[in-house]
Amino acid sequence: MNYILSKLMGYLRLMRPANILTAITDIIAGAAIVGFFEHGLKDLQSILQLGCLVIATIGLYGGGVVFNDVFDAKLDKVERPERPIPSGVISITEASVLGGYLLVVGILAAFTVSNFSGWIAVLTAVSALVYDKWAKHHSVLGPLLMGVCRGLNLSLGMSVYLVSLQGDFLWWIAVVPVAYIAAVTMISRDEVHGGTTTPLMRAAVTYALVIGVIGFFSYMTGQWLTVPLFLAFFAWLIYKPLLNAMKAPTGPNIGKSVKWGVLGLIAMNAAWTAAFAGAPFGLAVLAFLPLSIFLGKLFAVT
Repeated sequence: MNYILSKLMGYLRLMRPANILTAITDIIAGAAIVGFFEHGLKDLQSILQLGCLVIATIGLYGGGVVFNDVFDAKLDKVERPERPIPSGVISITEASVLGGYLLVVGILAAFTVSNFSGWIAVLTAVSALVYDKWAKHHSVLGPLLMGVCRGLNLSLGMSVYLVSLQGDFLWWIAVVPVAYIAAVTMISRDEVHGGTTTPLMRAAVTYALVIGVIGFFSYMTGQWLTVPLFLAFFAWLIYKPLLNAMKAPTGPNIGKSVKWGVLGLIAMNAAWTAAFAGAPFGLAVLAFLPLSIFLGKLFAVT
């Protein structure tokens, strides 16, 4: 019994449950942007399609982070020996099978919605594997490709409708999480040994731009009275640990900034959802945050 429980906990630790919740909110925000909550809730088929996209992102994100640990197994023996693979709880073969299974499930679930959704999922899986194996070691390509994975995930949510009911020009919004996650990934490089304030300052500027863009769309959609409240909370979540890290750029401080940069995605997606679907739906997305924080205490986020 203890062996089974140990294995199960090891698999869950590899999958980063707290992070998977942030990926689910990407899907919800993407659906909100294309008008799903205005039209899709009246159609059972659309609701089922959104459910399939949620399953798809669970598989894609879970598989991506599992392979991250597979490819980092040797490095983690030195820097993070407590992780499931270097500690011997999960073998590289077992982790590889889990990661492959999750990616396949994610891709197949997306194809049940549409070929377009399916190919977004394929591109997401390929991008995640390229990042895990090679790009993460590149100072520019790594953060950019990690951001692309998030942008594709938001696009996956938007693909619940092949043609946006709000206007096709909104597809470029997927660039926003690319910039945001690129900034978070950039500072994550120093979470083990510490670093300088330069990446942190760049992240601060990027965060401000992201908040500004969401604020602009809240004005365009007529939600400018409520969305700023979501954005203020989002800013508090991400800037408080970032400013602490800027004062003392040690590994632990930077690690906390990265953690809240990831969990802060839920607040960002809540703001997107509120901007395009209204405050009640935004609050529903924000309700994922307490659970994600709780899971973040049980399982590693970074």
